[in-house]
Amino acid sequence: MSLVTALIYRRRHRLLGRLVQEALAVYGMEVPAAAEVGPGLIVFHRGFGTVLHPYTTLGAGVTLYNGVTVGRADPWVPQESSPMRRVVVEDGAVLCAGAKVVCKEGVLTVGAGTVVGANAVLTRSTGPGEVWAGVPARRVGMRAGWEATPGGAVPGGGAVPVPAATGSGPGSRR
Repeated sequence: MSLVTALIYRRRHRLLGRLVQEALAVYGMEVPAAAEVGPGLIVFHRGFGTVLHPYTTLGAGVTLYNGVTVGRADPWVPQESSPMRRVVVEDGAVLCAGAKVVCKEGVLTVGAGTVVGANAVLTRSTGPGEVWAGVPARRVGMRAGWEATPGGAVPGGGAVPVPAATGSGPGSRR
């Protein structure tokens, strides 16, 4: 377990909580005590620039890269007036570098095993084992090794791999 991950799990400590929050700030991370974090969190690159909204729930085995933002799509509205209720990142999801997950209203769910690509801006819920990319994010494929089941995505299934780049852009070789 990395130092940053250990700090995240200790941010609710009764006596040391404030000190732990300040230590996370040194790494450029903001993980409020109200945010719920499941077991097995993986944080790459010390999570520099990562910000989680207090109404965030991270499931088990979630992976966060640097620069991830999870929050509201309407920060100018007072919290109590916002239609946003919560962002739920389910088990095994991966939020790549610079990914933004912003909720407009209700509950936005990032499905189990879903990958949100680098610098993608996700504004709607996803299904299990999907791969989302772009601005705004759209589904570009399924995560290899994940299969959808009635109870969610589980590793080891026969998911369709993400399609390869077509090679038709500038600088491509044929």
